[in-house]
Amino acid sequence: MQPKDAKELLKKYREGTATDAEKELLGDWVLFGKLKNLDLTDDQLEQELNLLDEGMGLRRSKVTRLWPRIAAAASILLALSFGGYLLLHKTKETKQTQSFAQNRFHDIVPGGNKAVLTLDGGRRIVLTDAKNGKLAEQGNTIINKTQNGQVVYTAGAAARRAESLTYNTIETPRGGQYELTLSDGTKVWLNAASSIKYPAAFTGNSRQVEITGEAYFEVAHNAAKPFRVVSNGQTVEVLGTHFNVNTYKDEPATRTTLLEGSVKVSDGNGGAIIKPGEQAILKGNAISVVKTDVDDVVAWKNGLTTFENADIYGVMRQVSRWYNVKVVFEGEIPARHFSGAVSRSAGIGDVLKILELSKIHFRVDGKTITVTP
Repeated sequence: MQPKDAKELLKKYREGTATDAEKELLGDWVLFGKLKNLDLTDDQLEQELNLLDEGMGLRRSKVTRLWPRIAAAASILLALSFGGYLLLHKTKETKQTQSFAQNRFHDIVPGGNKAVLTLDGGRRIVLTDAKNGKLAEQGNTIINKTQNGQVVYTAGAAARRAESLTYNTIETPRGGQYELTLSDGTKVWLNAASSIKYPAAFTGNSRQVEITGEAYFEVAHNAAKPFRVVSNGQTVEVLGTHFNVNTYKDEPATRTTLLEGSVKVSDGNGGAIIKPGEQAILKGNAISVVKTDVDDVVAWKNGLTTFENADIYGVMRQVSRWYNVKVVFEGEIPARHFSGAVSRSAGIGDVLKILELSKIHFRVDGKTITVTP
């Protein structure tokens, strides 16, 4: 999206000549901060946003840069596909609202840093409860938990020369996430209901790990040792790069998204090499490549849950994993699609209240949410 294109749309909107599709696109740009690179002063941008307020029904506090303010304030934003936009800031709530939320959703809380480390031999360490410092040794590899809650592997020279591999596994529950650094310096972020199996120290001529669920990788470059991620019938091979793999079994496809470098994705029947900004989609026995918004794909790592033209079933799968709730569908749910973002620190009541704007309703019983027309 070029700045001049956005400026032209702003001009058409002011003149009343923008089509419905252009209005919706412009709303998406504003809500997701896509106008922040325009050659506009803060006051000029504020004036443009005020015009959009009147035409699109956007309720917000005075801002100069909308998206950074949203992220910093942990606000909640959901753009409904039928054109209604709503921004709810987490400001002071009334006692009545607080009481309603506590009574209806007191059993449901957002996820957090939760994971279990399983060492070679079967010993399990609950990382949430483990003290900072040294957790264990695997051969000549030291495993530490840092002050900010990460797990870091440090392998000595003897471990790197060893012939046998010692495997560890980290698993996050529903409602959990975790970050670790492998012995080669590769950083890994695990989303909820995910796992990674990896050697305590990499030996030989390659580095290979296995994952389930979703993980984001920042792979340490090593041209002599390709890094491979195996998941659900797919192998991703890199030398050193940043990418995300979503391979949940309840999702219709495995999606590999590249942020930097180059990635080869294969499934045994063929493969594809993707470039930054592209996503490889493995569905059945076929791999297709599409362009995508990488910021949306990795938003979960940065404290947001995003939806891009997702139906209610896709939205609720994410809600179910992050809030650790069971979701049941009852009756004929209206065909609605959603694009937007929700802070992962937001209470589930805030998320559901926004979804209800599209005439989809919910019944809550403990940790079970029933979706109704």
